[in-house]
Amino acid sequence: MDLTGTLPSQLGNLSFLVSLNIRHNSFHGSIPTEFVNLHRLKYLNFGNNSFSGEIPTLFGYFPELQILLLYNNNFTGVIPSALGNLSKLERLSLFNNSLTGGENLNSIGISNFRGVRGRFIPHLEYIVISKNVDFTINKGEIPSTMENLTSLEMVALSRNNLEVNLYLKNSIRKMNFGYLFPGPIPSSIFNISSLQVIILGNNNLIGYLYSNMFDYLHGLFYLDLENCQISGKIPMSLFKCKELQYLHLGYNHLEGTVPLEISNLTSLKYFNIRGNNLSGKLNDPIFNLLLLILFQFFLQGQIPSSICNLSSLKVLFLFENSLDGKIPKCIGNLSSSLLLVDLHKNNFHGKIPENFVKGCSLRSLRINNNQVEGSLPRSLSNCKDLKLLDVGKNKLNDTFPNWLENLVLLQVLILRLNRFYGQIQVDSSDVIVSFPHLRIVDISRNNFSGYLPMEFFENLHAIREWYGNKVKPEYMKEVVPDGMVYDVQDLSFTAKELEIEFEELSTLWTTIDFSNNQFSGEIPQTLGELHSLIVLNMSHNCLTGHIPSSLGDLSELESLDLSSNQLRGRIPTELKNLGFLEVLNLSHNNLMGHIPQGRQFYTFTNDSYKGNSGLCGLPLSKSCDSDEESPSKFDRDDDDDDDDDELNWKFSILMGYGCGLVLGLSMGYIVFTTRKPWWFTKIFVRIRQKIVKEVEKRTL
Repeated sequence: MDLTGTLPSQLGNLSFLVSLNIRHNSFHGSIPTEFVNLHRLKYLNFGNNSFSGEIPTLFGYFPELQILLLYNNNFTGVIPSALGNLSKLERLSLFNNSLTGGENLNSIGISNFRGVRGRFIPHLEYIVISKNVDFTINKGEIPSTMENLTSLEMVALSRNNLEVNLYLKNSIRKMNFGYLFPGPIPSSIFNISSLQVIILGNNNLIGYLYSNMFDYLHGLFYLDLENCQISGKIPMSLFKCKELQYLHLGYNHLEGTVPLEISNLTSLKYFNIRGNNLSGKLNDPIFNLLLLILFQFFLQGQIPSSICNLSSLKVLFLFENSLDGKIPKCIGNLSSSLLLVDLHKNNFHGKIPENFVKGCSLRSLRINNNQVEGSLPRSLSNCKDLKLLDVGKNKLNDTFPNWLENLVLLQVLILRLNRFYGQIQVDSSDVIVSFPHLRIVDISRNNFSGYLPMEFFENLHAIREWYGNKVKPEYMKEVVPDGMVYDVQDLSFTAKELEIEFEELSTLWTTIDFSNNQFSGEIPQTLGELHSLIVLNMSHNCLTGHIPSSLGDLSELESLDLSSNQLRGRIPTELKNLGFLEVLNLSHNNLMGHIPQGRQFYTFTNDSYKGNSGLCGLPLSKSCDSDEESPSKFDRDDDDDDDDDELNWKFSILMGYGCGLVLGLSMGYIVFTTRKPWWFTKIFVRIRQKIVKEVEKRTL
């Protein structure tokens, strides 16, 4: 309801209140102590507000409380041990706060301590001790009293600053320093047999999973320990959790291989172990059970043929491994159920499967950074829901896929670093490829040739429309039927003269990259109508003519690279209108005249203009002649305009002389025949002098 302010203490007088829900507002401050009187509360939801301070211990004295939700706030300090009194509590959600607490290690002289295997634990260094001692430091720990919550079904403590169980040992005698080792993650939560959902991800647990950690969690449905600095091996007890469907262990320091006992998890739908130190080969037991899979570690070998039996497979993520061999042909047959396929950064070779079926459900296909060759399969036109197609950095040899025109939902098309060739041509009906939702197109580093396709740019309606501040920025993501959300991650583009990898891709990001090809001819004026364009790169081609002044209408442009072409003429002063332009590269062309001054042009260096001997003015050391005309007087958009202007001037001069000649002969004849009337002669002389002066003025 967009409510603001602090909570009134008078709410504490509602002693019969059993449910209090103020989520998704803007309340701030602390919780009034008068709330201790609400001893009948069963449901309490303060989620997604701006409360601060410590979580009050009074929450631990609501004996009837079943649900306590304090997520997305600014609570600090420790998790109150009093919460262990809530014997009827079923759901506890404290995620996305700033819970730390515990002992301030810096207060006992510890900073930047070197941890296990040479890794550094932030803000810890050396501890000076005088004896050979072993002890444990608990910082921001999960209170041991939580194991009393025998009715707890869901606990969410992710995205805090919890750091637990650091084990300090001075094992070298007569040395005044110690070593810090990870201890086991506390068992206070994992001893609660009623738990179905455990979400601890994005903390600094810095421990290991002990061998019998999951012995009591027979009903565990969802486990998230992602990005917790966990080391060691995956314990065998995990595979006793027969109800487990979602397993997040990514971005830790787990080692070894995935045990074959994973096949015991017959309900598993989502398995994320990316970003660890795991290795090994894909095996059939894994593929016999997964409906949704996500891997990213040091996998080797080929994709087992058993994947073809997974008729319900929705997501296939095997990216950033060392897999080789050919991509199984059955991937095309499975496309009726597959939604997302990501195989990028492997060593696959051979051809992309050519049998994508009618009714193909694919929304995203990424096979970039492999060794696949041949042509792009025409059957991809059956995938009407496709939004992202990335086959960059392979060995594909084909013409531009104008047959993708039917994919009206396509937003991202990346063909970079292949062997595509030929022109981007109009189809048989004289209608260019229509990509109404395409906002990122990268065909750089290929062998495309011919003129830049003006009609193609005219159909990029998603870039032509100007959103300004009317559209709220979002990130490109896909939601699959079971409710899992997959962000589009790790896409890389050349933007602002740098190779940038996007961890998340904004739906407002727009790019046109035609660089490093063999395009010729002039830059179309119609590019100036792409009002939402952020990055335009046409460098390293054979483009000629002038820089269109219409590019000054690209109000959102942040990077413009037209370097290493054969462009000539002056730099349009209209480019000063580009208020967001951070990078401008016009180097190695045949440009001449004054460099525009003012606004963003004050921020560009010599590198933006080098290789143009005819340019002058700041920031170059070459000054312009003082009597040189203003650049705006000579700005032209193309050679035809120059030729037409020159022809018009010559025609005007000839018309002036011609009219004067005809008029002179006519008047001479009149003078002869009328014996020189003085009044007419005087008028004629004045008119002739006026015409001559006008003609001479125009010829100067």
